[in-house]
Amino acid sequence: MNTFYMPTENSTADAIESIGAELSLFDDWMDRYEFIIELGRKLPPYPAAWQDEEHRVQGCQSQVWLASETRGGKLWFTGASDAAIVSGLVALVLRVFSGRSKAEVLATPAKFLHDLGLIGALSTNRGNGVAAMVERIHAIAKAA
Repeated sequence: MNTFYMPTENSTADAIESIGAELSLFDDWMDRYEFIIELGRKLPPYPAAWQDEEHRVQGCQSQVWLASETRGGKLWFTGASDAAIVSGLVALVLRVFSGRSKAEVLATPAKFLHDLGLIGALSTNRGNGVAAMVERIHAIAKAA
């Protein structure tokens, strides 16, 4: 089984648009949280061997791990968290960035998190954590 997230949309912009459309189906944030938690439950399995300091995302209140590989000119990401809502946020971030070119990853700033209303609806610590995930993905892309 593949441990890296396989996107269904063709681009970061398409993924962001789809996420926005899905979130807009819900009238309140409690329903959106349930939707996000469900996305986290569908993440590919994350190898226990990668749940270490090297893969841990700094700046997250919960434990979050992120791993990547480059294949076919694209960056592939996988991730996990020990918290249900944060696992869902990991899934959203991976949906945007996994399977994309380095240029596309770097051309997609974390601003989409604000545009989708995620940062405003999350606690400050969770908002900082999801932004830290995007920063880590950008750092990986720059180094690739």
